[in-house]
Amino acid sequence: MDALRQLTASELARVIERLRHPKPGGKVEAAKEFGVDVTLLIEQIKLSPAERARRMHALAQTWSRCAVQRASPRHEF
Repeated sequence: MDALRQLTASELARVIERLRHPKPGGKVEAAKEFGVDVTLLIEQIKLSPAERARRMHALAQTWSRCAVQRASPRHEF
Protein backbone atom coordinates (compact mmCIF):
# COMPACT_ATOMS: atom_id res chain seq x y z
CA MET A 1 0.00 0.00 0.00
CA ASP A 2 1.26 3.43 -0.89
CA ALA A 3 1.81 5.93 1.90
CA LEU A 4 -0.88 8.56 2.32
CA ARG A 5 0.12 12.00 1.15
CA GLN A 6 -1.46 15.37 0.63
CA LEU A 7 -2.69 16.02 -2.90
CA THR A 8 -0.67 18.34 -5.07
CA ALA A 9 -2.29 21.61 -6.09
CA SER A 10 -3.09 20.29 -9.58
CA GLU A 11 -4.51 17.00 -8.23
CA LEU A 12 -6.65 18.89 -5.74
CA ALA A 13 -7.94 21.26 -8.42
CA ARG A 14 -8.84 18.30 -10.67
CA VAL A 15 -10.71 16.49 -7.89
CA ILE A 16 -12.60 19.64 -6.87
CA GLU A 17 -13.56 20.28 -10.48
CA ARG A 18 -14.87 16.71 -10.86
CA LEU A 19 -16.87 16.99 -7.66
CA ARG A 20 -18.38 20.37 -8.52
CA HIS A 21 -19.10 19.47 -12.15
CA PRO A 22 -19.58 15.70 -12.36
CA LYS A 23 -19.92 13.74 -15.56
CA PRO A 24 -23.54 13.23 -16.58
CA GLY A 25 -24.75 9.80 -15.48
CA GLY A 26 -21.72 9.26 -13.23
CA LYS A 27 -21.57 8.18 -9.62
CA VAL A 28 -20.77 11.67 -8.32
CA GLU A 29 -23.80 13.08 -10.11
CA ALA A 30 -25.95 10.30 -8.64
CA ALA A 31 -24.58 11.03 -5.17
CA LYS A 32 -25.36 14.74 -5.53
CA GLU A 33 -28.89 13.96 -6.72
CA PHE A 34 -29.30 11.63 -3.73
CA GLY A 35 -28.40 14.54 -1.44
CA VAL A 36 -24.69 14.06 -0.69
CA ASP A 37 -23.13 17.41 0.18
CA VAL A 38 -19.97 17.36 -1.91
CA THR A 39 -18.80 20.62 -0.35
CA LEU A 40 -18.06 18.61 2.80
CA LEU A 41 -15.98 16.18 0.74
CA ILE A 42 -14.12 19.08 -0.84
CA GLU A 43 -13.30 20.56 2.57
CA GLN A 44 -11.99 17.19 3.76
CA ILE A 45 -9.76 16.55 0.75
CA LYS A 46 -8.16 19.96 1.19
CA LEU A 47 -6.72 18.68 4.49
CA SER A 48 -3.64 16.51 4.79
CA PRO A 49 -4.18 12.88 5.83
CA ALA A 50 -2.66 13.71 9.23
CA GLU A 51 -5.07 16.63 9.74
CA ARG A 52 -8.05 14.46 8.77
CA ALA A 53 -6.91 11.85 11.29
CA ARG A 54 -6.51 14.50 14.01
CA ARG A 55 -10.01 15.84 13.37
CA MET A 56 -11.50 12.34 13.34
CA HIS A 57 -9.74 11.53 16.62
CA ALA A 58 -10.97 14.75 18.24
CA LEU A 59 -14.52 14.01 17.08
CA ALA A 60 -14.31 10.47 18.47
CA GLN A 61 -13.11 11.83 21.84
CA THR A 62 -15.96 14.32 21.95
CA TRP A 63 -18.48 11.62 21.06
CA SER A 64 -17.04 9.38 23.78
CA ARG A 65 -17.35 12.14 26.40
CA CYS A 66 -20.95 12.79 25.37
CA ALA A 67 -21.78 9.09 25.62
CA VAL A 68 -20.31 8.91 29.12
CA GLN A 69 -22.29 11.95 30.24
CA ARG A 70 -25.52 10.47 28.86
CA ALA A 71 -24.86 7.16 30.62
CA SER A 72 -24.12 8.67 34.04
CA PRO A 73 -27.11 8.89 36.42
CA ARG A 74 -28.74 12.29 36.81
CA HIS A 75 -29.44 13.64 40.24
CA GLU A 76 -32.89 15.04 40.85
CA PHE A 77 -33.46 17.71 43.46
